[in-house]
Parts: sequence; structure tokens; C-alpha cells
Amino acid sequence: MTFLLGIDGGGTGCRAALATEAGEIIGRGKSGPANIRTDLTGARANIVDAARQAFADAGKDAALIAGTSAVLGLAGTNVGTYARQLETILPFATSRVVTDALIALEGAIGNDGDGAIAILGTGTAYLVRRNGVARAIGGWGFQVGDQGGGGRIGRDLLEETLLAHDGILPASPLTDAMLAVFRGNPQDVVEFTITARPGDFGGFAPKVFEYEAKGDPVAKAILARAVLAVEASLAALELDGTSPLSLLGGLAPLYADRLSAPLRTMLAPPRSDALGGAVAMAARLFAEAGDAGQDHVDG
Repeated sequence: MTFLLGIDGGGTGCRAALATEAGEIIGRGKSGPANIRTDLTGARANIVDAARQAFADAGKDAALIAGTSAVLGLAGTNVGTYARQLETILPFATSRVVTDALIALEGAIGNDGDGAIAILGTGTAYLVRRNGVARAIGGWGFQVGDQGGGGRIGRDLLEETLLAHDGILPASPLTDAMLAVFRGNPQDVVEFTITARPGDFGGFAPKVFEYEAKGDPVAKAILARAVLAVEASLAALELDGTSPLSLLGGLAPLYADRLSAPLRTMLAPPRSDALGGAVAMAARLFAEAGDAGQDHVDG
């Protein structure tokens, strides 16, 4: 039997699903971050690890990886040549690397039809399809983009913590708790940022949502800015309200109730998640190619 792999990788983690040629998932695996722009080598290792776990979960020999084709939707593929570089070093029979937004769209609304998705996780990305034409915005990375993502929320929290420590802005229970994480030493905060990746910053995002629920003023200010950023991106998609809008990613449930009323009326649950979209895309593309072991599929 020939198998297919669908892989969904971002700044926090990588998920893999092993499926039959018909797209039936029979095994799953999960590993560490797989943003290929921030760490190509590490992403490759985590992708392979998740794939091996998926084979093990299905009770299949991991040696079959070499004969298995994969669709990989990964953060960091929308700039540079990282996607092509990765394809040359992956162990799969055929590797199709696309943006994480593309597999998310296929999972949410299928391969055709109008609709839009917002990926709200460690980073953020948006994609709308109208009359068969897809348009993506955002996804430019933690340093200059990803507004509203967990990485930026965590970074903003650290900034607010240092501003409070210096007496530039008022402290709050949240900034006090955050400084305590670093043993009350602001220098440790700075040292953390030297090697921290977006997912490391994103690890602090849940604390912001937790304290916002308690009425913490700093948490409320950080999330107010984040919501405005998400809504501005959705506005740029020029949604007309007649097609579904699906929110995906780890922060999606936390944002759904915070959006304005007009946007909430557009929300529709996705048919499947991004990993399901990767599997569906693999089944479709490699079936069209006529063989799961064919060379790279363009499209």
C-alpha cells in the first residue's frame, strides 16, 4: 500500500498525519517547531521526527518514509528560497512545501469556493479566495509582522514589564508576575530575548489572556492592540460577508468572542484543520500526478 503524509508546521510545533492514498488518516505524530525561516535545520529534524511518530502510531515501519510523498504546510515559506532548500533535504519520495495558510484554507473551506481564513497562533497569516483567486496577507515573521500572534503578545508583555520596572508606565499584577518569572532581574529578561525564538515569546501569551480575564490593565491594553491588529488585517481582505470566515490556530478560540459584531457574524467553523487540509491536498495533488512517488508537483 502507498501512503501519504500531511504536515503542518509553525513556530510552536509540528504535526504530521499518515494517510492512505484516499486521504484516510491512520496515524499521527507531533514534535517541536517547524518555522523554516527561523531555523531550517531544526525544522527539518522536527518534521522527520513527527513523520516517524505518525508511522509508529499507525503501526507501520518508519523505513517506509523514503517511499512516501508529503505535502508540508509550513510557516516561513512565503519569503526567500527556504521552501526549495527544505525540499532538497527531506527524506520523502516527493515533497511539496507550501505555506501554512494554503493548507489551512484547504482544510477550512476545501479546494474550491469562496471564503477566508485567519491563522492566529504563534504568528498570524490571512488568506482569502474569491472567484478562484487566492490572496494572502501577513505572515511576514515575528520581527516585522505577525501582529496579534502569540509571539508578539509575549514580546509586548516583556516590553511592558521593563517599562513598569523603570517607572515609565504603571506596573500591574501581570508585570509583577512576569518580572518574578525572571527572578526580579530585568537583565535576565534581556538575556532571554537574545536567543528566544517566536515560540518562546509565545509561551507567555496565555498569561496575558489569563490576567486580562481578571481585569489587569496591562493585559487589557496588550490584547486591545492585538485585536485591533487582527481586525485591520481582516478588513484588508475586503470581506463582503457572503462567504465564510474561519479562524484557525491555537489563539483562534480566544479571539472569536473579542472580534467586532460584524466579523463575528461571518464566522463559520472550519470543515477541518490545517493538518486535515495538508492530507486532503496530498491526496488530491499526488492523485493528479498519477503516482505518489512522482517528482515535484507544481501548482
